[in-house]
Amino acid sequence: MGSGTTRIERDKKLIKALSHDLRLEILAILNERVASPAEIHRELEEDLSQVSYHVNVLKKCECVELVDTRPVRGSTEHFYRATERALLSPEEFEQLPVAVRERMSRAWLTYAFAAVSGSQASGTLDARTDRHLSANPLLVDEQGWSELTEAAGDYLERVLEIERRNAERLADHQDQGIPAMVTIMSFEVPTRRSKSGPRGRKEPPAS
Repeated sequence: MGSGTTRIERDKKLIKALSHDLRLEILAILNERVASPAEIHRELEEDLSQVSYHVNVLKKCECVELVDTRPVRGSTEHFYRATERALLSPEEFEQLPVAVRERMSRAWLTYAFAAVSGSQASGTLDARTDRHLSANPLLVDEQGWSELTEAAGDYLERVLEIERRNAERLADHQDQGIPAMVTIMSFEVPTRRSKSGPRGRKEPPAS
């Protein structure tokens, strides 16, 4: 965002931008690539006027910027890219009402699961033997929880730095690159009342 924007103003704009499911989906697409409202409307199968409206909201919130225009059948198609990732600090996230936080989580999960499902269906999920999938249930105290949150943030920073370096190399070599997805999840799960085996079944007694 602009250098003249204060932190409070930035927080308010970002929170407004991320407080609607469709805007979250649009911003996720524009984080991946440059696109026009018409392209996004076809991909999401949403009404074009609604997509255009929410892109304009994101633009006013300084989360996307116009990067190109193209004449199309007597009109002009506008192309945008993201300027702000769909991320909030813990302090910013705490300001949001529970209902907004739940909408954000639901939109993020829908987007992430759709990416996983699409990759599995197309065969790219397991195309590379060095792909990584893991789920690690843990038991931690409050300090451990804070350390997990910090570790997730550190990893995200490393991922984004890798992306920045890659963008420079891809531009230099005019390479299309390898489409990839990195998903980070750290959350509290319900307390288990009894020990369970695979798929939640109770472990059979030892023979």
